[in-house]
Amino acid sequence: MCRRDNGKPVPAQLHELGQAREMTQITVGAALNVKQPAVAMLERRADMYVSNLREYIEPLGGKLHIVAEFPHGSVKIANFSEIGNNGS
Repeated sequence: MCRRDNGKPVPAQLHELGQAREMTQITVGAALNVKQPAVAMLERRADMYVSNLREYIEPLGGKLHIVAEFPHGSVKIANFSEIGNNGS
């Protein structure tokens, strides 16, 4: 689910991250100050703001990193790490 395979992260659905961290939608909702149905809707979304994704990941104990992968290497996109943390 969330394990690394050959040094690369294995894709996971948002609800799988919560399950892996043994957190229910109610627990995640409490950390986000929203009710359980809002968490369920967030977990089903295919498209969302980076800030919403970060807000979901951080209560689980994680950090969100945006990485662009190219044939000759990967680049961490730094400006996404600042969005939402400094009022922009």
